[in-house]
Amino acid sequence: MSVPLFKKIYKTISAYDNIVIARHIGPDPDAIASQIALRDSIKLTFPNKKVYAVGFGVSKFKYLGTLDRINESTLTKPLLIAVDIPNADRLDGVDISNYHDVIKIDHHPFEDKMGSIEIVNENASSACEIILDLINKTRMKMDYSIAAALFIGITADSDRFLLPTTSPKTFELVSQLILKYKLDIKTLYNNLYERPLSEMRFQSFIGLNMSVTENGFGYIRLEENIIKEYGVDASSASNMVNNFNFVKEIIAWAFVSYDEKQEQYKVNIRSRGPIINEIASHYNGGGHKYASGARIKKQEDVDSLFKELDEECKKYHKANKD
Repeated sequence: MSVPLFKKIYKTISAYDNIVIARHIGPDPDAIASQIALRDSIKLTFPNKKVYAVGFGVSKFKYLGTLDRINESTLTKPLLIAVDIPNADRLDGVDISNYHDVIKIDHHPFEDKMGSIEIVNENASSACEIILDLINKTRMKMDYSIAAALFIGITADSDRFLLPTTSPKTFELVSQLILKYKLDIKTLYNNLYERPLSEMRFQSFIGLNMSVTENGFGYIRLEENIIKEYGVDASSASNMVNNFNFVKEIIAWAFVSYDEKQEQYKVNIRSRGPIINEIASHYNGGGHKYASGARIKKQEDVDSLFKELDEECKKYHKANKD
């Protein structure tokens, strides 16, 4: 990534007294880790600035740090930094119109221009990788907790360095982080991957009951009574969707659960070949080429999404016949 662009971001940050860092709704570890790490780095570098990381918290990610609550109307000419998000529609906890300027730092495919400065690097493993590169190439500061958060975000979004966006640069940045800050990897991995037995049994249920089409599309609808029976919550499925990444008979798969509070279906989609984010974008969703999600109001739209994904698997098989 361009050093001059990083320096421009640093200069812009240094010019603002009030800074808010936001990310997408339904956050994953990379989203929360990137905003907390960036907030804490800015505060460490510029102790007199007021810097906030906002959005709804997720209890299972509380080990990453605490989020802030703000009243946007009380901030004077604030700067918004949007991380791990390709468009303004999915921002969590902020109204972009309330900000004097916007910086976007993202690794999703480009969708919308949000601000005067934008870093969009689809080849990065995670938003945290870009934030780490930014800190390393400017005068921004870092301590152990910031380094630990960045390590968690990179590890989680690269699926333990298994996904194709993991590059030699990813390994180089992470190895330097481990050496310099003597990261306690065992504890960090425990925070990220430790699961109760109930979730492991739930994962077994998914494996036993997932439907798989002749085109290699796997899917399952997780009904509320099943979720309660296993003593887990609706978000548990998103914790384990990557665990099906190397099932020989499946090249794309989707888990669906119903969010009663939001009155919508939450769909987690993954792929080992077919491009899925363009299809997800038709259903109030989006994401990466091989890791996407959607939020859908009607059951018939879920059925339509599954049909499109199955057809995409069919096209992929046809295009990649030996």
